[in-house]
Amino acid sequence: MDPMEAIKQTYFQECDELLLAMEEGLIAMENGEADGEVINAVFRAVHSIKGGGGAFGFDLLVGFAHVFETVLDHIRSGQLAPAADVVKILLKAGDTLSDHVMAARDGAGEVQDTDIKAELYMLSGAGPDAEEAAPTEMEGIAFTPIRLDIEEPPCPAPCSWRIRFAPHAELYAKANEPFLILRELGRLGALEVRADLTRMPDLSVLEPDQAYLAWDVVLTGCDDRRKIEDVFEFVTDDCDLEIREDVPLPPLACASRTAAPEELQVPETVQPASAAQSDASSDKKPVLAAQALETAPKQIIRVDLDKVDRLVNLVGELVITQAMLTQRVVECGQTHSAAVSAGLNELEHLLRQLQESVMAIRTQPVKSVFQRMPRLVRELAAQTNKQVHLALEGEATEVDKTVIERLGEPLTHMIRNAIDHGLESPDERIAAGKPAEGSVKLSAEHRGGRIVIEVADDGRGIDRARVRAKAMERGLISASASLSDDEVDNLIFLPGFSTASQVSNISGRGVGLDVVRRNIVELGGRIVISSTAGKGSRFSLTLPLTLAVLDGMVVAVGNETYILPLSHIVESLRPKASDIRPFGSSGRLLNVRGGYVPLYSVADLLGVTGAQDDLAAGVVILVESEGVGRTALAVDTIIGQRQVVIKSFESNYRHIEGIAAATILGDGRVALILDIDGLVARCRENGRSREYLQAIGA
Repeated sequence: MDPMEAIKQTYFQECDELLLAMEEGLIAMENGEADGEVINAVFRAVHSIKGGGGAFGFDLLVGFAHVFETVLDHIRSGQLAPAADVVKILLKAGDTLSDHVMAARDGAGEVQDTDIKAELYMLSGAGPDAEEAAPTEMEGIAFTPIRLDIEEPPCPAPCSWRIRFAPHAELYAKANEPFLILRELGRLGALEVRADLTRMPDLSVLEPDQAYLAWDVVLTGCDDRRKIEDVFEFVTDDCDLEIREDVPLPPLACASRTAAPEELQVPETVQPASAAQSDASSDKKPVLAAQALETAPKQIIRVDLDKVDRLVNLVGELVITQAMLTQRVVECGQTHSAAVSAGLNELEHLLRQLQESVMAIRTQPVKSVFQRMPRLVRELAAQTNKQVHLALEGEATEVDKTVIERLGEPLTHMIRNAIDHGLESPDERIAAGKPAEGSVKLSAEHRGGRIVIEVADDGRGIDRARVRAKAMERGLISASASLSDDEVDNLIFLPGFSTASQVSNISGRGVGLDVVRRNIVELGGRIVISSTAGKGSRFSLTLPLTLAVLDGMVVAVGNETYILPLSHIVESLRPKASDIRPFGSSGRLLNVRGGYVPLYSVADLLGVTGAQDDLAAGVVILVESEGVGRTALAVDTIIGQRQVVIKSFESNYRHIEGIAAATILGDGRVALILDIDGLVARCRENGRSREYLQAIGA
């Protein structure tokens, strides 16, 4: 890859993070949290995007970011109050800046920003001509002498800032240039600069990748410390920096600056510092270093995802190899050896830690997906003429990157459905005794070893009579079909189903929720609906935390071996014959401490031969499933508990209801991993089918 193209890709990756930070800050401002730190965070994000865009010649992006940045600068300096109408314009400007970044990345055409630019000009009090005349970030950087526009300082200076600037080697490694930083300081006021060469070694021992120079600077004419800090904003972590007020340096000789007042002069010879100065300097260095360590942020590296995937696969193979090794030891009768047993236990413990560490590399907060939704909500609210408030919860919840990447489309369709179909118009809400502004809540949390994402609204709820009528009209169900409320609710996931009276750019084609269910099922998850007429609906997505490994219980059913995910298991027990009761024509119930739960045989569900006919002679595992509750599954025996590597079943074969994936056991055999939610749903469906056949006399 061309080096410049690689740098450009890194810039766009950083833009994604900066846009998220900008969006987060703007939403905080919209919610009334417009403190100085929030405003500065938004300003820094826009400023960074602008600076990087200028380096690559994205003039349209830079031009818009400059206008946006000017308004933000007025807000942080107190010239403009962040009122609700101002923040509304800033949110639209943030969306437009995001469009500019996408256009620059994709090589698309121009972004229409004339209207929002006009609104920004009104806020800043400047016209287009004034903004166009403003200097850009990149002026004078490439192939020009490094100059400082320094006015002759008044003597004596009534007020001054003393700045000690000592770069680290990392500053140069990141292509930062101290002379450009000093030039920016010169734009804030009169400047005196003295180079400190006391750390410069002899040429014979000089290391070219180290930093030896430092500068002592006196700045006068600047009345705001924040402006000085902003100059060093991007290098704060890569230098020792001291900013003090009213501590002037001894005046530099005027003769040294009269010949070329705009050029930065480096003296030909530098007198060594006195012993006292050296001691003071050496005393200061540990303090500055300690301050730098205290404020140093987390170090982050960017790694190609393919490399992480290969590492995950290797760890998975290690887990399989460890299981095989344990199996061989058992077969050889060496389990009685304390040394061998301790070694195997230690190996399993270390592999578990390694697996957790590797999987943590792949996990990301769902924040990256959630923060795309506020813009979507604003656009949909404008298109539908509805007032909508979006609440986000659990943005820090972490989940596998593969799941994150595939969450965007389902959540987009669900948010669109909640606003277009769920929420009423302001007039309808007021007539129903609700506030005019509707509420949509998007939340995420870890629950039972899985991640649960919910989209809830306080709208009208699902009109089941209308859903049923539409389904019959489209031929999706027969007029004589007897459906429960849950079954009617799930009709909205059928391909081609829609209750919209006319097709619009938001809905009406019947593809949205069908896409949601298909994507969630492909991820090994399930979706459950709960809705109350007049109060709203809640869509719950239950997804695995990772698509690589899981903790499971190995069970035997006839001649087959299956894995039950440990996160679903409540308990296991050996039932008494008296605890098993018949229910209906072919169903069974299990008495568990005075309560009854449905009991199903895994052998019957999956068609396994050679299994125990007497359920009381086997083992019953009590499992918890989303939307159904507790269910009892009968198996022949429990082999053990172990961590297994997930091998995708769908990508290698096809989707089968009740089967989540496959794995390789220690003896080399393939075992199926059961999908508890799908299996329970299959149990209920089989029960309804038998009742239907009996009802029609078949």
